[in-house]
Amino acid sequence: MINYQTLKSGTDVRGCAMGEKAVLTNEVALCIGGAFITWLTEKTGKHAEQLTVAIGRDSRITGPDLLAACAEGMARCGAQVWDFGMCTTPAMYMCLLTEGFKPDASVMVTASHHPSDRNGLKFFLPTGGINSTDLSMILSIAQSTAPVACDHKPIEKREFLPVYKQQLMDRVRRGLDTDVACPLLGLHVVVDAGNGAGGFYEEMLRELGAWTEGSQFLEPDGHFPNHIPNPENPQAMESVSKAVLNAGADLGLIFDTDCDRAAIVDKAGREINRNRLIALISAILLDKKPGATIVTDSVTSSGLAQFIAEWGGVHYRFKRGYRNVIDEAIRLNEAGIDCPLAIETSGHAALRENHWLDDGMYLTTVLLVEAMRLKQEGKELSDLLEGLREPVESVELRLGIQAEDFREAGRLAIEKVMDHAAFAEGWHIAPDNREGVRINFDLEEGLDNGWFLLRLSVHDPVLPLNAESDVHGGVEDMLRKLLAVLDGTENIDLTPLKAYLNK
Repeated sequence: MINYQTLKSGTDVRGCAMGEKAVLTNEVALCIGGAFITWLTEKTGKHAEQLTVAIGRDSRITGPDLLAACAEGMARCGAQVWDFGMCTTPAMYMCLLTEGFKPDASVMVTASHHPSDRNGLKFFLPTGGINSTDLSMILSIAQSTAPVACDHKPIEKREFLPVYKQQLMDRVRRGLDTDVACPLLGLHVVVDAGNGAGGFYEEMLRELGAWTEGSQFLEPDGHFPNHIPNPENPQAMESVSKAVLNAGADLGLIFDTDCDRAAIVDKAGREINRNRLIALISAILLDKKPGATIVTDSVTSSGLAQFIAEWGGVHYRFKRGYRNVIDEAIRLNEAGIDCPLAIETSGHAALRENHWLDDGMYLTTVLLVEAMRLKQEGKELSDLLEGLREPVESVELRLGIQAEDFREAGRLAIEKVMDHAAFAEGWHIAPDNREGVRINFDLEEGLDNGWFLLRLSVHDPVLPLNAESDVHGGVEDMLRKLLAVLDGTENIDLTPLKAYLNK
């Protein structure tokens, strides 16, 4: 029997769902569905018969069967289940807050940008996604209890995606302060849905008056035949960039499979993701209200911090992981600090105005409103990025941890670097070091013009290593110094670092 805890990935269930190596089977999904209702009765104090739960899925091949199995497991335990069919992760949360729906909880069947043989489950309450401890409890219940076959309330098919689409359309009109039928008339936008769940966004833009010629891969196809639906994937970004250039569009949009992440491309085909995406949305927000704090993950660049400061904001680096940055932004607001945005370099972005929901489509909608406003003034969205200093060199390496207790082995390696940095000449522990160890360097008589960050992965037995330099040769210089400190460290595979330095 499978150990259900091995399916845990942060706050999500995730695993192989196809072929001989499948671990997230229909039977497993049925048991987890039943366990979720059992847990939910304890969480809410309601009887199972009083609960209503919505469930949706992305375009993955295994999605329909896993949805049906999970829904069956919830229904067998007595809950009313609404089947939304094809949906997006943000929509599955928004249904909890929308009049006429408001179920007690919701479930999304998705594995985000991962390969087509993977799938997973995300769980939401009206207060937000469940936490890691909650998921462990649900999986423990699933391990020990399987819902028995019995008569139950029929699973009801309902549609929510059209309602969510209307919410986005309302945001466009509200942002442009108009009630005209076609507020985006004159804007040319290419949409790349990557054959995920987001193809309807192109239809929405046409209804709002935008020209969408050149849009691609809008039809859901769980094989993902054209490219991985991932805004961080180089091939995916190259594909949408080419589509924008070929169509002569004003900009392009690309979503991941379940649409909680996005990136854009300007009319010149230049990618606006990672640090550029953070800079862009930060500039838009700070232009409206200077002085705000922008929470990001830990791997953002020094140039971004400078850019945010020049726009009158405060850059607050926090831990990697979208729940981490969101929770910290919420905490800062509760402490009286004005913080409208939590965003990761991966493209996860949550705005205070949107219930702190990490929603790629809401983010792109805000960007489109600004693009339309600027076009009316004869300007472009990418004009806002003027002054963003980008590194001359950058690299990301992943150092495997070979110990059974990989978290402790990783902690010891990070501590070793931290101890060295405390006394080494030219090594400066970053003042906003909140994860792992971030070291700033003064390269070629400059000031803070290079850095590396060594941290423990959120989920995997890996030490991700990021480094950036504003001068040629700076990354190699810093990483050679790091290798000298780490060389001989037990249980840390330094092969990727040595290969990079010897290339």
